[in-house]
Amino acid sequence: MPESPHPPELPVRLLTDPEMIEACRLRDFARVFRMVKKHAGIYPSMIARRCDLTPSRVGEVMSDRRRLLHMDVVERISDGLRIPGHMLGLSSRAWESPPAPYATDREPSSRRTELAPVGSVPTHDVEDTLASVACASPSTLTAQALRSSIEDYWRRDDEHGGEALRPAVVGQLRYVESLLTQCRGGGVRRELLGVAAELSRLTGWTYFDARQFSQARLYFGQALGFAKDVDDRQFMANVLACMSLQATYQDRPTDALALAAAAQDHARASGTPRVLSMLSMREAFAHATLGSRSGAHAAIGEAHRQFERISESDSDPSWVMYFDEHKLTVDTGIAHAQLGEAGVAEPLMAQALHPERSTNQRGRAFHAIWLARTQLQRGKLEQACHTAVNALTPASVVTSERVTGHLREFSLQLTPYRAEPAAVAFDSQLRQVVPSGVSGSTLP
Repeated sequence: MPESPHPPELPVRLLTDPEMIEACRLRDFARVFRMVKKHAGIYPSMIARRCDLTPSRVGEVMSDRRRLLHMDVVERISDGLRIPGHMLGLSSRAWESPPAPYATDREPSSRRTELAPVGSVPTHDVEDTLASVACASPSTLTAQALRSSIEDYWRRDDEHGGEALRPAVVGQLRYVESLLTQCRGGGVRRELLGVAAELSRLTGWTYFDARQFSQARLYFGQALGFAKDVDDRQFMANVLACMSLQATYQDRPTDALALAAAAQDHARASGTPRVLSMLSMREAFAHATLGSRSGAHAAIGEAHRQFERISESDSDPSWVMYFDEHKLTVDTGIAHAQLGEAGVAEPLMAQALHPERSTNQRGRAFHAIWLARTQLQRGKLEQACHTAVNALTPASVVTSERVTGHLREFSLQLTPYRAEPAAVAFDSQLRQVVPSGVSGSTLP
């Protein structure tokens, strides 16, 4: 982790050095790290702590045995070393301008404060409104109504992203907590704890999708706590699977694998085949991110084996029903793509990609971008750019930093082909869809 909340800035003479500017522009972190060590006295172990990397990884980078390409890692380097965002092709970082007083990030002192990330919801309006309709004696019907609203929230999250939903979800979570104070025991309290767990996970997911990872972890942790209160081991596995996926995004594959294993441990006794199949795919993602071909292949095989065991008599929880054959096929393709097995990945993703069948705009955008990246790996530039253009329509209607992050990465992968007509056409359309603060950070 960074050594302090406010690491010292690099010397101006280093930030204005033409060699440093060029190294940052190319994201040549071997040169960046060597120059930081030479001119700022920041040694590899300090770079590792500041940028939340392992010392061995920093060493591999500095010896030109590894490249760092993941956007989240680039952002951590920018923040940890205080390299201005524009030098690395990023938007301006939060620390580059004086923070607003209300945006100060503080550790929560209690569960009550955990429910109110700073600036996330107009507290008084929501609480006053909820207080005016609060039921005096919560019942099973109350819990059922709340669960219905959660299903609607997830649908709208798929269609539009969670940013606009978050205030309402957090407000409802507070409301459920207030109801829990009225229920000291019994079946109704158990049902409300389950609702609180689902609302906490949904809130964590909206922060994860916005790439606000520390807030996401806070809510995922809270969801685990609520689920543990009712010993819902399947739901605990579900939350751990979310945390595993987040760890892969943060380029922490070892953590991702440990979280996936913990999720499987929780679900092993009571998990349905569909749940176990989904969890095996999360394990496959972690292995693939680690570069473990044998581990990923074994996990993929187990995911398909479990999926074949699904029967109509299974009592699947509602939160896992999204994991159908289409999703299994696409995720299998993504895992192979992460391993660099583009020849296997492309037909899997192509055969499963039927945008007209789904209102999940974020999923359509993700899958199209992954297919485009796979096609590019296979040297199919025109086809890849055409597929990526198809991702822009769903991407334009959903608010998701994860989607824009994937678009950034694909745009960067097109760098060697900037003069090609297909890449020029894609860049032109990307500029029209993605906000200028994003496209300007990756496009020439």
